[in-house]
Amino acid sequence: MIPIWKKIKNKQFSPVYLLYGNEMFLINETKHQLVHHALTQEEMDFNLASFDLEETPVETALEEAETLPFMGERKLVFLHNPLFLTAERAKEKVDHNLKKLEQYLQNPAPYTLLVFIAPYEKLDERKKLTKQMKKQAEVLEAKKLGEKELKKWLKDRAASNHVQIEEEALDHLIALAGTNLMVLTSELDKLSLYALEEKCITKEMVIKLTARSLEQDIFSLVDRVVTGKVEEAFRIYYDLLKLNEEPIKILALIASQFRLIYQTKELSRKGYGQQQIAGYLKVHPFRVKLAAGQSRRFTDEQLSAIMMMLADSDLQMKSNGMAKPMIIEMFLFKLQSIIRKHG
Repeated sequence: MIPIWKKIKNKQFSPVYLLYGNEMFLINETKHQLVHHALTQEEMDFNLASFDLEETPVETALEEAETLPFMGERKLVFLHNPLFLTAERAKEKVDHNLKKLEQYLQNPAPYTLLVFIAPYEKLDERKKLTKQMKKQAEVLEAKKLGEKELKKWLKDRAASNHVQIEEEALDHLIALAGTNLMVLTSELDKLSLYALEEKCITKEMVIKLTARSLEQDIFSLVDRVVTGKVEEAFRIYYDLLKLNEEPIKILALIASQFRLIYQTKELSRKGYGQQQIAGYLKVHPFRVKLAAGQSRRFTDEQLSAIMMMLADSDLQMKSNGMAKPMIIEMFLFKLQSIIRKHG
């Protein structure tokens, strides 16, 4: 099956599109591609329209879709928030003539690209209209990408930038930049420019050029302590202080990482797979994979002791006693001691 973005770039347009899901970057990227490839700059003033269906009846938008384009061969009409495709229709503030929409879908205007933007995790598959829309529209389900999907998406993005990316480089890019698609796109585009001559993004390029997120620095900090590289852990911590990161925020992220490690270990013991854990904890599967790797380095006793230490550090942080940066230093020393004692 040809990806939707490739069809759009090749100007293989459909009269109706349905973009739904909670990964807004994918939806916005597809919208941008449609605008860029379907209309010229001059045509946008006359042939681009947008409606919020929480405020405007769908029949008003359909009238616009049925009106011939002015000074161009096609129109592009965006319809945001079609709540009537979900099970939440009771919350609607506007009465929509859905019969009119059903009729339009059966015979859409050939000169108009009608694009429904549904920023909802799920649509109501029981509804006749939803079934009809999915059958007759070009559909993009913009969901959070799993590890395999994320890697494929990054490879496709690199290919569109006329470069390849090594598998090891992919792993390092996700580990350093995280799983936010906007951040990953920015980093990949930067790497693609750098690698344009060699036509291949390597692990060394990723390490040299990729900006790290605070969350990834915290993951690395914890990982350095766990693997006995305490000096490197303190170097990361002091670098964060130099960047004016608040100690209370650093402690909160360290606590969040250990909480994820603890929960991943518990749920794995109960027989949950990594995808199930990710869904249950509402975090990206790649984060669960990394946490699972770290969890194997800890005993239950160690994790219980660490969680107690974090609670004590948080209490100290919120009192007016010891200097906040020193509280985290003390925590890191105690953490090292616990790991050595039980190691």
